[in-house]
Amino acid sequence: MSERALVDRHRAVLPNWMALYYADPIEIVHGHGRRVTDSHGKTYLDFFAGILTNAIGYDVAEIGDAVRKQLDTGIMHTSTLYLIRSQVELAERIAELSGIPDAKVFFTNSGTEANETALMLATQYRRSNQVLALRNSYHGRAFATVGVTGNRGWSASSLSPVKVSYVHGGYRYRSPFAALSDVDYIRACTDDLREIIQTTTSGDVACLIAEPIQGVGGFCVPPDGLFGAFAEVLAEHGILFISDEVQTGWGRTGEHFWGIGAHGVVPDMMTFAKGLGNGLAIGGVVARGEVMDSLGANSISTFGGNPVATVGARAVLDYVFDHDLQANAATQGDRLLRGLRAMAERNPAIGDVRGKGLMIGIELVEPGGTTPSVPIATAVLEEARARGLLVGKGGLHNNVIRLAPPMTVTEDEVDEALEALAGALEAAGKGR
Repeated sequence: MSERALVDRHRAVLPNWMALYYADPIEIVHGHGRRVTDSHGKTYLDFFAGILTNAIGYDVAEIGDAVRKQLDTGIMHTSTLYLIRSQVELAERIAELSGIPDAKVFFTNSGTEANETALMLATQYRRSNQVLALRNSYHGRAFATVGVTGNRGWSASSLSPVKVSYVHGGYRYRSPFAALSDVDYIRACTDDLREIIQTTTSGDVACLIAEPIQGVGGFCVPPDGLFGAFAEVLAEHGILFISDEVQTGWGRTGEHFWGIGAHGVVPDMMTFAKGLGNGLAIGGVVARGEVMDSLGANSISTFGGNPVATVGARAVLDYVFDHDLQANAATQGDRLLRGLRAMAERNPAIGDVRGKGLMIGIELVEPGGTTPSVPIATAVLEEARARGLLVGKGGLHNNVIRLAPPMTVTEDEVDEALEALAGALEAAGKGR
């Protein structure tokens, strides 16, 4: 069957709002290492990794063997009503890695569900439905998580179970404080946080939820220390701090195992998902024990923390540490950033190159200014594919190319990607 026929079937039975990349969408049918192959046999270097989910890459023996061993027991599912050894062992490890005192872990199936759970815990613990979030943020597609998403392109409804106030800080490139030094930027955003609490809330706010690096928002990186300064203000009011680590966790940012590590603060809760399962559906919340235990009703997760997902996730974590992938993310991310910044000096359509580790955004603009250019970004996406490179696209204005390859990426593959991107940018410019 042709891809065109499959596209027609897709559009007939799946929602219109489920977007597909590319003018001619592709079906990925095979993967190995950092490369995937489509149904026509064309192979691509994957620099988006299933939206940062295939953190180790494809066809990884250690992960596949662990999952197959579990499948051989005949037990794919039991539910949280029964003891699951791999769930307990994984929770113990994540609790230790979190640095959160007296930490407890609850497993879910996705980042959306993890953030919903964190918001439920915070509002229950604080007995308040008031929440602080960042402008340009994204936290998921469910009812409460859409409510705390500060990006109109992903906010399907104004209805929400929580009352949200949005603060500055995450997206510096287009911020009114963009021209300030790091120190002054942090001060200005912290002053804004204080004013927001004083003027738009009744004081008893449940939490602030923030991504250390905004993912869907275009890999926007605030200055190190911003959230540490925010945490001091939150502490004055007893407000909980939730770090959304769905995209920044497991060493991807290179400098730190968790994205929040760049800010010198241990949050009350962290949410996680994506890379932990390397394609298996798993997410969760790690939180202070008293916060996690604050629910006053029964709750379970039918599929969250199931034996297959938790066995696979344990193998992923073992691989991350055994191969020091955090260090590789730092090394290869630095190489990628240096190459892209050199391109930016020669290409006026590149307004900003930003990121940490293997989480890098290229913001594309109309040459000669800062006006977002969706056409150039779309052309780069297509031209990169034509050159055998898969990348992502996002940002508030959908004009940011997102690069997040598996953390096992090699130096040669980074150079290959840089060459493809240089060609894609040049071709996109000529097509104007």
